Amino acid sequence: MAGWDDILDEIKRSPLKNAVDEVRHQYLRRLSELTGRNTIAYYSSWLTRRVENTDINDNDMNGFMNTVRGLDCENGLDLVLHTPGGSPMAAEAIVKYLRSKFGKNIRVIVPHMAMSAGTMIACSAKEIIMGKQSSLGPIDPQLNGIPAYSIQSEFEDAKIDLANGTQNFNYWRLLLSKYPAAYVKMAMDAIALSDTLLREWLGSCMLEDAASETIEKVCNSLNEHVDSKAHARHFDASFCKSIGLHIIDLEADQRLQDAVLSVHHCYVHTFASTAAVKIIENQNGKAFINICRQ
Repeated sequence: MAGWDDILDEIKRSPLKNAVDEVRHQYLRRLSELTGRNTIAYYSSWLTRRVENTDINDNDMNGFMNTVRGLDCENGLDLVLHTPGGSPMAAEAIVKYLRSKFGKNIRVIVPHMAMSAGTMIACSAKEIIMGKQSSLGPIDPQLNGIPAYSIQSEFEDAKIDLANGTQNFNYWRLLLSKYPAAYVKMAMDAIALSDTLLREWLGSCMLEDAASETIEKVCNSLNEHVDSKAHARHFDASFCKSIGLHIIDLEADQRLQDAVLSVHHCYVHTFASTAAVKIIENQNGKAFINICRQ
């Protein structure tokens, strides 16, 4: 395996002006050649640079349309996913589009983290490949960076408190005035949509032959806020297996592990040394790249 420092040395040794791109393309192509499958990497820089457009949003469809074009869809798809999550609606559109092209022959590979709506996309695949370092997360959606469950909980707490008296009315009026009109309804709708999509995707692919209790367990484990406590909670491969997801251990295939982690290190170096904040690209080098304008 080419480790983080090995990739950096390779980039530094290259005489090419665009060495970081050439090295990344090389390793992504090697991964595809190893599996014999189409490979699309969806990478966000949110761990390196916190700016706009690092989340899953509707603009990503342009990237997927660009990278799917020209691929032989009969060879299936490995989606290498590294994202903080984002819009459930955008995730829904992405999943529908990829399924329209590749059917159910889609695997998601998580070298490090696929959180929130990224977890939802992972659960739409036939299987998820994770290493010991990989994490999925709760799918409770966020509205402008605020977990929807937190918004719902504040309004419910206010309702219960005010039902017992109005002495805290001014406190609740001040606290809840930060939300626009109908915001709690938007939060509740987002929570319901995430649950609906997760059940539909699991039942139509990964867990289509599983008992309904298994799907129920997965949904209850991922779409809640009481036990997970925090939207950024990390769920490792062992936990994901225990709730019923079809998880393949990355360590079970040393060659695949080496190829996947080499690709991951390439993207880490790309974000560290360029203005790119999101990259969607395939094994042929066809890419859609969002640049930080700040």
